[in-house]
Amino acid sequence: MSEDVQLTLALAEDSMQKAINHLEVELAKIRAGKANPQMLDGIMVDYYGAPTPINQIANITVLDARTISIQAWEKNMLQPIERAIIAANIGINPQNDGVNIRLFLPPLTEERRRDLVKKCHGEGEHSKVSIRNIRREGIEGIKKLEKNGLSEDAAKDAEAAIQELTNKYILLVDKHLAAKEKEIMAI
Repeated sequence: MSEDVQLTLALAEDSMQKAINHLEVELAKIRAGKANPQMLDGIMVDYYGAPTPINQIANITVLDARTISIQAWEKNMLQPIERAIIAANIGINPQNDGVNIRLFLPPLTEERRRDLVKKCHGEGEHSKVSIRNIRREGIEGIKKLEKNGLSEDAAKDAEAAIQELTNKYILLVDKHLAAKEKEIMAI
Protein backbone atom coordinates (compact mmCIF):
# COMPACT_ATOMS: atom_id res chain seq x y z
CA MET A 1 0.00 0.00 0.00
CA SER A 2 1.32 3.44 -0.85
CA GLU A 3 2.34 5.97 1.77
CA ASP A 4 -0.52 8.32 0.82
CA VAL A 5 -3.11 5.57 1.28
CA GLN A 6 -1.64 4.63 4.68
CA LEU A 7 -1.71 8.28 5.71
CA THR A 8 -5.37 8.57 4.66
CA LEU A 9 -6.27 5.44 6.65
CA ALA A 10 -4.32 6.64 9.70
CA LEU A 11 -6.05 10.03 9.62
CA ALA A 12 -9.47 8.38 9.31
CA GLU A 13 -8.78 6.05 12.23
CA ASP A 14 -7.46 8.89 14.38
CA SER A 15 -10.56 11.00 13.65
CA MET A 16 -12.87 8.07 14.41
CA GLN A 17 -11.08 7.50 17.73
CA LYS A 18 -11.62 11.17 18.57
CA ALA A 19 -15.34 10.72 17.87
CA ILE A 20 -15.40 7.78 20.32
CA ASN A 21 -13.50 9.81 22.95
CA HIS A 22 -16.02 12.64 22.56
CA LEU A 23 -18.90 10.17 22.98
CA GLU A 24 -17.32 8.84 26.20
CA VAL A 25 -17.05 12.38 27.59
CA GLU A 26 -20.65 13.20 26.68
CA LEU A 27 -21.99 9.94 28.14
CA ALA A 28 -20.09 10.60 31.39
CA LYS A 29 -21.99 13.88 31.75
CA ILE A 30 -25.34 12.08 31.65
CA ARG A 31 -26.15 10.99 35.17
CA ALA A 32 -27.12 7.42 35.83
CA GLY A 33 -28.62 7.80 39.30
CA LYS A 34 -25.24 8.05 41.03
CA ALA A 35 -23.51 11.29 41.94
CA ASN A 36 -20.58 11.94 39.63
CA PRO A 37 -18.35 15.07 39.59
CA GLN A 38 -18.17 14.84 35.78
CA MET A 39 -21.81 15.95 35.67
CA LEU A 40 -20.51 19.47 36.31
CA ASP A 41 -17.94 19.41 33.48
CA GLY A 42 -18.67 22.11 30.97
CA ILE A 43 -20.46 24.40 33.45
CA MET A 44 -18.74 27.77 33.35
CA VAL A 45 -18.75 30.25 36.23
CA ASP A 46 -18.22 34.00 35.85
CA TYR A 47 -14.91 34.31 37.72
CA TYR A 48 -14.16 38.03 37.85
CA GLY A 49 -15.37 38.49 34.29
CA ALA A 50 -13.78 35.37 32.81
CA PRO A 51 -15.81 32.18 32.18
CA THR A 52 -14.05 29.47 34.21
CA PRO A 53 -14.91 25.77 34.77
CA ILE A 54 -16.24 25.01 38.26
CA ASN A 55 -13.45 22.51 38.98
CA GLN A 56 -10.89 25.34 38.61
CA ILE A 57 -12.41 27.50 41.33
CA ALA A 58 -13.74 24.90 43.79
CA ASN A 59 -13.26 21.41 45.19
CA ILE A 60 -15.93 18.99 43.97
CA THR A 61 -16.44 15.87 46.07
CA VAL A 62 -19.00 13.09 46.18
CA LEU A 63 -20.33 12.71 49.72
CA ASP A 64 -22.51 9.69 49.01
CA ALA A 65 -24.29 8.05 46.07
CA ARG A 66 -26.75 10.96 45.76
CA THR A 67 -24.86 14.03 47.04
CA ILE A 68 -22.17 16.23 45.50
CA SER A 69 -20.44 18.87 47.60
CA ILE A 70 -18.83 21.95 46.08
CA GLN A 71 -16.45 23.91 48.30
CA ALA A 72 -15.38 27.18 46.70
CA TRP A 73 -11.82 28.32 47.26
CA GLU A 74 -13.13 31.86 47.71
CA LYS A 75 -16.28 32.39 49.76
CA ASN A 76 -17.52 35.19 47.49
CA MET A 77 -17.68 32.69 44.59
CA LEU A 78 -20.54 30.66 46.13
CA GLN A 79 -23.26 32.82 44.55
CA PRO A 80 -21.76 32.80 41.00
CA ILE A 81 -21.28 29.01 41.22
CA GLU A 82 -24.88 28.57 42.36
CA ARG A 83 -26.15 30.79 39.52
CA ALA A 84 -24.05 28.89 36.96
CA ILE A 85 -25.46 25.52 38.09
CA ILE A 86 -29.02 26.85 37.89
CA ALA A 87 -28.35 28.37 34.45
CA ALA A 88 -26.83 25.07 33.20
CA ASN A 89 -30.25 23.45 33.68
CA ILE A 90 -28.93 20.03 34.73
CA GLY A 91 -32.13 19.28 36.66
CA ILE A 92 -30.66 19.77 40.15
CA ASN A 93 -31.25 22.69 42.52
CA PRO A 94 -28.12 23.69 44.46
CA GLN A 95 -28.38 24.11 48.25
CA ASN A 96 -26.09 26.91 49.48
CA ASP A 97 -25.35 26.90 53.24
CA GLY A 98 -22.87 29.80 53.11
CA VAL A 99 -19.82 27.51 53.22
CA ASN A 100 -20.55 24.75 50.71
CA ILE A 101 -22.97 24.13 47.91
CA ARG A 102 -24.61 20.73 47.98
CA LEU A 103 -26.33 19.05 45.07
CA PHE A 104 -28.86 16.41 46.09
CA LEU A 105 -29.69 14.11 43.20
CA PRO A 106 -33.30 12.95 43.33
CA PRO A 107 -33.93 9.27 42.65
CA LEU A 108 -34.65 8.65 38.99
CA THR A 109 -38.19 7.81 37.95
CA GLU A 110 -38.83 5.29 35.17
CA GLU A 111 -39.84 8.12 32.82
CA ARG A 112 -36.68 10.11 33.59
CA ARG A 113 -34.56 6.99 32.99
CA ARG A 114 -36.15 6.55 29.58
CA ASP A 115 -35.47 10.22 28.75
CA LEU A 116 -31.81 9.78 29.75
CA VAL A 117 -31.54 6.67 27.56
CA LYS A 118 -32.99 8.68 24.64
CA LYS A 119 -30.43 11.40 25.30
CA CYS A 120 -27.65 8.75 25.26
CA HIS A 121 -28.91 7.37 21.97
CA GLY A 122 -28.97 10.91 20.55
CA GLU A 123 -25.30 11.34 21.51
CA GLY A 124 -24.56 7.95 19.98
CA GLU A 125 -26.25 8.95 16.75
CA HIS A 126 -24.12 12.13 16.60
CA SER A 127 -21.01 9.97 16.95
CA LYS A 128 -22.18 7.59 14.23
CA VAL A 129 -22.84 10.52 11.89
CA SER A 130 -19.35 11.86 12.61
CA ILE A 131 -17.80 8.46 11.89
CA ARG A 132 -19.74 8.16 8.62
CA ASN A 133 -18.61 11.66 7.60
CA ILE A 134 -15.02 10.64 8.32
CA ARG A 135 -15.55 7.55 6.13
CA ARG A 136 -16.91 9.72 3.31
CA GLU A 137 -13.93 12.09 3.56
CA GLY A 138 -11.52 9.14 3.56
CA ILE A 139 -13.10 7.60 0.48
CA GLU A 140 -13.02 10.98 -1.29
CA GLY A 141 -9.30 11.18 -0.45
CA ILE A 142 -8.74 7.71 -1.92
CA LYS A 143 -10.60 8.71 -5.11
CA LYS A 144 -8.35 11.78 -5.47
CA LEU A 145 -5.31 9.51 -5.08
CA GLU A 146 -6.78 7.20 -7.72
CA LYS A 147 -7.08 10.14 -10.15
CA ASN A 148 -3.43 10.95 -9.40
CA GLY A 149 -2.19 7.51 -10.39
CA LEU A 150 -3.21 5.02 -7.66
CA SER A 151 -4.22 1.70 -9.19
CA GLU A 152 -7.90 0.75 -9.20
CA ASP A 153 -7.24 -2.42 -7.14
CA ALA A 154 -5.30 -0.50 -4.50
CA ALA A 155 -8.10 2.08 -4.34
CA LYS A 156 -10.72 -0.66 -3.84
CA ASP A 157 -8.60 -2.26 -1.09
CA ALA A 158 -8.19 1.12 0.65
CA GLU A 159 -11.94 1.81 0.46
CA ALA A 160 -12.61 -1.64 1.94
CA ALA A 161 -10.14 -0.87 4.76
CA ILE A 162 -11.93 2.42 5.50
CA GLN A 163 -15.27 0.57 5.56
CA GLU A 164 -13.81 -1.98 8.02
CA LEU A 165 -12.65 0.87 10.27
CA THR A 166 -16.12 2.42 10.06
CA ASN A 167 -17.81 -0.85 11.02
CA LYS A 168 -15.39 -1.31 13.94
CA TYR A 169 -16.03 2.16 15.36
CA ILE A 170 -19.82 2.03 14.84
CA LEU A 171 -19.78 -1.24 16.82
CA LEU A 172 -17.77 0.52 19.54
CA VAL A 173 -20.43 3.27 19.73
CA ASP A 174 -23.12 0.60 20.13
CA LYS A 175 -21.15 -1.08 22.94
CA HIS A 176 -20.76 2.23 24.80
CA LEU A 177 -24.49 2.95 24.42
CA ALA A 178 -25.48 -0.52 25.64
CA ALA A 179 -23.26 -0.18 28.73
CA LYS A 180 -24.63 3.29 29.54
CA GLU A 181 -28.23 2.16 29.01
CA LYS A 182 -27.67 -0.79 31.36
CA GLU A 183 -26.17 1.60 33.95
CA ILE A 184 -29.12 4.03 33.69
CA MET A 185 -31.83 1.39 33.81
CA ALA A 186 -30.30 -0.40 36.84
CA ILE A 187 -32.30 0.49 39.93
